[in-house]
Amino acid sequence: MSSGDPGPSSRKVIAKRTLQNAEEVVKAKKPRATKSKGKEKEQSYGQWPQYFHSLFKVYKALNTVLAFVTSRKQLATTFPSIRSSVENITRQPLDMSQVAELKALLPEIITFAYVPRNQIQVNLSTKSSNEPDFSAFSVSNQSNLGLTKEPEHVLLLEFAESWKGTAGGTRASQNEYLLPATRTPAATKKLVEKRNERYIKAIDELLAATPSTEDPVSLLQAAAREHIPLDPAYIKSNPSVDETMHMSIPNSEDRAPVHNILDDLQEQDWYKDQIVERRTVEAREGQTGSLNPPLSATIRKALQSSRNIVSLYSHQAAAISALDSGKDTTRALVNTNDPITVNSKIPLLRVLEHDARATAIFVYPTKALAQDQKIALENILKTCPGLEHIQVFTYDGDTPTEQRAGIRTGASVIFTNFDMIHAAILPHEELWRSFLKNLRLFVADELHYYSGTFGSHVAQIMRRFRRVCAAIGNHSTRFVSCSATIANPLAHMVNIFGLDPSQIQVVTEDGAPTGMKEYLIWRSPYVDEHDPALGRQSSIGEAVDLMRFFMKRGIRVILFCKIRKVCELAMKTLRTELSSEGRHDILERVQAYRGGYSAEERRRIEHDAFTGHLLGIIATNALELGVDIGALDAVLMLGFPVTLASFRQQAGRAGRRKRDSLAIFIAEGLPIDQYYLNNPSELFDKITDNLIVDLDNEIILEAHLQCAAYEMPVCFEDEIYFGPLLKKICRLKLHQDADGWYHTHNKYLPSPSKHVSIRGIQEDKYVLVDVTKSVVSAKILEEIEISRAIFEVYEGGVFIHQGRPYIVQELHHDSKLVKLVQVDVNWITKQRDFTDVNALQTYRIREIKATPHRAYYGRVEIFCQVFGFYKMRHNVILDVVDVESSPWIHETVGLWIDVPDFVLQLLRDKCIKPAAAIHSAEHAFLNRFTLASDIRTECKAEEKEYLKKESRRKRPARLIMYDPVGHGSGVAAKAFEHTSNILHKAWEAVDNCECERGCAKCILSPLCKEGNVVSSKAGALAILKAILDIKIDPDSIPYETDERALRGHDSIVTVSPLHTQSTQNVLIERDRST
Repeated sequence: MSSGDPGPSSRKVIAKRTLQNAEEVVKAKKPRATKSKGKEKEQSYGQWPQYFHSLFKVYKALNTVLAFVTSRKQLATTFPSIRSSVENITRQPLDMSQVAELKALLPEIITFAYVPRNQIQVNLSTKSSNEPDFSAFSVSNQSNLGLTKEPEHVLLLEFAESWKGTAGGTRASQNEYLLPATRTPAATKKLVEKRNERYIKAIDELLAATPSTEDPVSLLQAAAREHIPLDPAYIKSNPSVDETMHMSIPNSEDRAPVHNILDDLQEQDWYKDQIVERRTVEAREGQTGSLNPPLSATIRKALQSSRNIVSLYSHQAAAISALDSGKDTTRALVNTNDPITVNSKIPLLRVLEHDARATAIFVYPTKALAQDQKIALENILKTCPGLEHIQVFTYDGDTPTEQRAGIRTGASVIFTNFDMIHAAILPHEELWRSFLKNLRLFVADELHYYSGTFGSHVAQIMRRFRRVCAAIGNHSTRFVSCSATIANPLAHMVNIFGLDPSQIQVVTEDGAPTGMKEYLIWRSPYVDEHDPALGRQSSIGEAVDLMRFFMKRGIRVILFCKIRKVCELAMKTLRTELSSEGRHDILERVQAYRGGYSAEERRRIEHDAFTGHLLGIIATNALELGVDIGALDAVLMLGFPVTLASFRQQAGRAGRRKRDSLAIFIAEGLPIDQYYLNNPSELFDKITDNLIVDLDNEIILEAHLQCAAYEMPVCFEDEIYFGPLLKKICRLKLHQDADGWYHTHNKYLPSPSKHVSIRGIQEDKYVLVDVTKSVVSAKILEEIEISRAIFEVYEGGVFIHQGRPYIVQELHHDSKLVKLVQVDVNWITKQRDFTDVNALQTYRIREIKATPHRAYYGRVEIFCQVFGFYKMRHNVILDVVDVESSPWIHETVGLWIDVPDFVLQLLRDKCIKPAAAIHSAEHAFLNRFTLASDIRTECKAEEKEYLKKESRRKRPARLIMYDPVGHGSGVAAKAFEHTSNILHKAWEAVDNCECERGCAKCILSPLCKEGNVVSSKAGALAILKAILDIKIDPDSIPYETDERALRGHDSIVTVSPLHTQSTQNVLIERDRST
């Protein structure tokens, strides 16, 4: 077992302690003066034991050979291929034990381990004749001739290095791609000298830390025994070689307490002070409550039989009592041990006991969550005498048409979503009239999910719903909601349901018991703390190591990833690591979970998690909501999950059943992650932002008034539901009959709801089919939307599903069919693409108050083109491939603001890239706009702006924001109408922010798809001032000093005003805001 393995170690030898002490000694030493450096080195070198001089000769030979080989474009460096070259230099045999001693001395610098053969391959075995084979150095001639079977693993020997062919000779950032380039002889010589000095320093550290009673040579040799790699094939045939490698996994009930496991974690060889913040939330006893009148004997029996509930917690009793008194309720709690099951289903049972004709609607944001809660209710009803006959159905888009009539007439309870209420229930209210007339309970779970544009649609749907119920004589429906902790639960429920605030009871005090919870912030360590130029370890690698460590100790863990591709990369890495260890017993208990998987696959994974079969899950936020996947012990969050609300929602998934638990935020190298890493109190203490529902959005309101008028004619008295804008919209957009009633406009007929998409236009999808065995036995892997497919599936590219790589063999755009073949490769592909956001036509012009500048609103084109891909391993480009593909072109609407020429020149004079300044100014604008999550901007990509080669693509100097394609939400129009106010708020936020280079309070956006890497706070401030006509002192703009930001070329050109025929008649709108 290598020292990099995060499995438990039973070897606590004095050699290990001494080498660790050596690291501590060097940390405490002050740096030597430069002028005496050479003399001190000579003195220390002369005092070494002779053995270390001999070992130094071996090290220098290895160093020279590896530096030469790696200077030639990613040649693989296996031990057999390097060994003979080193022996030619030293004139003596090279033994594995010597390399192991060097590995023990410099564990962060040297890689000496068996790896899967595919980890050093660059091309498939079916490569064309003109493709180079970079794994040639790793196989013997016999293997090439096919005389022997190639082993599954090869012994890899590598030195970490800070030069990978990038400009300036420095290592790229964690998010930057390293181009394969040939190192110059001078650079190679410098690298060799630097690494030789690292050996001298390590020996000095060892000697300083060794007790006088010990022999440093013996200590090093003893420590080296841990670093002699074992061939996995040998381990597989001799399972007793290392028993710790196959230690049994404790049952979840028998696992050690979290604090003990964390103590063990900090004793591991690979732990390098990654924990930078630790907070503990102590366990809390539960508080019970009582009901008056109490529950009936039958309901008590049902709760005990189905869910082992014998008493109610105080918050449950408070919510049920409020409903008994005739109030609607909303519950907003940080604790998620107690789902909405009890709060809403006990009132339902009481209602059904008194009135067998009563009906109820339960609304959930996802089908999986609805199905989960439907089963829970059915289990209660089965055990409740007198209510066994109650019919419960799911009514969603998957419900067969032939079953729907029976559900309308026979159901007492339906589980549905707002899409179905909008498009299938309200337009056919006459078919649902009996059900709606007897409706006594309407329950909406996960209320925080409904905000922004989608929440604004839902709010209007609820007003339509309440209007229909009132028209048929039902005024007695009670409304219940449940939410994660939000800043404004009362206001949000009022906004969504349109209810009188005095009739709502908010329950926020949580009476449920909780176990102790540990919160950690984790920062990836430097590859070598003595050479920061090597950069930090991969955050994905850190997350996978933590998963392996926890699962081996019986900790059930979920790893949340922000995007699907990272989810699959993490699963692929975990699959590789566990396979190399031979831990197939753990691997078979880990699954990835994300959007795109088939419903059947997601249900299977959910079932495996709920039953306790799964030890680990790697998921996107698809599992952030409350689908019951059983008791989890730990949550890992790879990168900041966009919002504080999501951070707390994800953290709350662990510890759901009174056990102690753990939540770890693993910071990536992105600026937004670094901000929270340096300001941890904001993660834990800051109040979440208010949820926004835009009830004054005229585009959304008109759409739902057209639907409402179809359900039954609208009159001005309906202002009590739809607000004061109703009269204006009715007069301008609807048809009025002779009696004064307003009806749906003809363009929306015959089915208005089909013209109103509350989630945006549903895209066509490509079907991904696995044809590995044959076309005849092909099976569907998943479906993927067109907007994703263009970036993720292209011929020759790697697509990952459940951590298994597939090559795109054929891509048929006409039939939207993608044929995939499973392969065994350890590289991925990254598309080479660009996206241009172009303003095409001006519809409106608005003054920016008290300035000569203008904001524009109109037609915007989104042009996406994939022209090739990189083959990549560990962020290093192995190959560059061109592909031919059709562009993805769509149109939407947006606003834009042209940047004055003079400020562009000011920025260039200060070496600030205008692209970075524009990008940050756009973020500053969006950070001050309440509906920013529903609007997009043209984010600047690091690989374009900081490339050595100048791009021919030049972009106009303008800030541009637009509605997502297909949404038609009117959010961009809303931003346009408040441009002056938003710009002033953005300027004040940036100008008053105390940070140096930008933070989440001013220019960093968690929504940036390029990770905020291309940014400039000073540049953003200058642009905002220029647009607002605020005087700029050139001396106040600092020179750009960041080496990375100084690379590349200027990609911004002076903007040309749009000259279209329609612009001639556009009047400039005045800003009359105060």
